[in-house]
Amino acid sequence: MPYGYGYGFYYDWTYILVLIGAVLSMWASFRVNSTYSKFAKVRSSAGMTGAQTAERILRNQGINDVRIEHIRGNLTDHYDPTRKVIRLSDSVYNSTSVAAIGVAAHECGHVIQHHTDYAPLKIRTSLVPAANIGSRLGIPIIFLGLILGSNATLIQIGIWVFALAVLFQVVTLPVEFDASRRALACIERYGIVNVEERRKSAKVLRAAAFTYVAAAMTAILQLLRLILLFGGNRRSD
Repeated sequence: MPYGYGYGFYYDWTYILVLIGAVLSMWASFRVNSTYSKFAKVRSSAGMTGAQTAERILRNQGINDVRIEHIRGNLTDHYDPTRKVIRLSDSVYNSTSVAAIGVAAHECGHVIQHHTDYAPLKIRTSLVPAANIGSRLGIPIIFLGLILGSNATLIQIGIWVFALAVLFQVVTLPVEFDASRRALACIERYGIVNVEERRKSAKVLRAAAFTYVAAAMTAILQLLRLILLFGGNRRSD
């Protein structure tokens, strides 16, 4: 379809970048939900719930200042470092499946990162305020620049601000991969799962990790599109 921003109209081929990002996001969502649903039906031989898994890992790691709470929702699990609390969702907290165990252990992986001053986690945490600004204001600043007679300075500021949100997505990748690595090591070392169950939990965590890869790729593609469209502030007549 034609596209214009004040300088006439042309066919915007960069929409293909938006399409690629949308497909990646949908595939990642489908993959994590289907994989979790599959292994949520596989009960662990030890019969431990997600909450019990988290308790055992934290206890064996000598971490006594982190609470474990139940939160509503499906796969809304997360670790809140500011309040030092792991929140496990309806599908994880009381479930004894290998899927729930993997997810609960993953959140413990973030706790361990926090307690060992894992550098990428510290960097990601420091980027949170800037990333929030970038995701909310980057594109509006660009459009404001376009409205104000294609103000090159505002457009460039908008692109750089949006880039902060992209940087956050990229830095998130090693943090999530490392948390899963720590999680799988813990559930096997502490006798929470056997070798075969560990393999199944690993599949769940790999599927979950792909959602972060897809998010990072989508953000990068969106940034690339903004640079192609507005980076040089070129006119297309």
